[in-house]
Amino acid sequence: MTAVTLLTASPSQMGILTAAASVPVLLFGLQSGAIADRLTRHRPLMIACELVSCAAAVTIPIAWLLGILNVVWLVAVALVIGTAGVLFKAANFPHLAAVVDPSQRTEAMAGFHASYSVASVSGPGLAGLLVQLLTAPLAVLAEAFAFLTSALLLRTIRTPEHNTPSASRSMWRDVVEGLKTSVTHPVLRALLGAGVTINFFAMAYTAVYMLYMLNTLDIPKALIGALIALSGAGGLLGAWLTARLSKRYGENRVLLISVIFFPIEILAVGLLTGPLWWKLSLLALTSTITGGIVVAFATCMGAITLRETPPELRGRVNATTTFAVQGVLALGGLAGGFLAELVGLRPVILICAAGIALSTIWIWTSPLRPHHRRTVNT
Repeated sequence: MTAVTLLTASPSQMGILTAAASVPVLLFGLQSGAIADRLTRHRPLMIACELVSCAAAVTIPIAWLLGILNVVWLVAVALVIGTAGVLFKAANFPHLAAVVDPSQRTEAMAGFHASYSVASVSGPGLAGLLVQLLTAPLAVLAEAFAFLTSALLLRTIRTPEHNTPSASRSMWRDVVEGLKTSVTHPVLRALLGAGVTINFFAMAYTAVYMLYMLNTLDIPKALIGALIALSGAGGLLGAWLTARLSKRYGENRVLLISVIFFPIEILAVGLLTGPLWWKLSLLALTSTITGGIVVAFATCMGAITLRETPPELRGRVNATTTFAVQGVLALGGLAGGFLAELVGLRPVILICAAGIALSTIWIWTSPLRPHHRRTVNT
């Protein structure tokens, strides 16, 4: 927002700035997992990453006050924060396994995804309000404060870490081992395949969502925001239910059921016709349900990944998943936009629903399915 409101950045500059946030994942994503697996303690790295991000964010208002802020500066800050974020996420996964008892990991995962769901819905609105009150550069101080708060909260964790670092070899041998484990382990391969499939078609759907809602369904702009907020509320409900259902039925069963309902909102959107009240009613219902389904799937996927991954490989397996998902997000967005130009908005929506439904094949043909030849604990 600073680039647009103060620096009058061109579309190409905005494209570069947007890409800068994703570049670190593609450049350092796989290596970050290898680094995390070599550590005996992950918390110091996580704290350092948050402090570096805080310091980088603070430079924006300082540069603005000094009159030296430009787009290149913003790109550099985005690269620094993005790189720190990659390392933080790589360390966070094995850190969670080290400090949370196995019986409580699903609840911990549910809490993470619930907070992310709320942040993704409320964050843009809060950012806009802060920009109105403080101007864009000073509003960045709120982001810096969030990084600092995160570092301080991590510092208050007293639970000791019990990590056995992997044997130190060459970086690329470690990376290859993580990739190999992710694609040869039957459960991890199924989770990776389902995650990549879902994210590709979900991003293709996202690319045309706003155009379809406004131009095809004639949904008022203000109500689209309300529908997105309902998805966040559904995420909170989904986190609460997932923690309880997983205790009773196991993460495997919750995952198997949730993946079936994953395409429900997109299919409903693609088939929707009728008066405005009917469209809004159905969209409100499906948005809420989908918000819960997304959190349920992500929570169980994370818990199962922790359970199935050897402790010394958790950083690399998580980094492999992050790398693959981030890679297909860009491809999915491009595919959705170009395909809409060729066949129209509604057909693309239906294609995305069918594509996401393919993720059920990955999950239901894996050892996660009941009575599969390979027994998997639930």
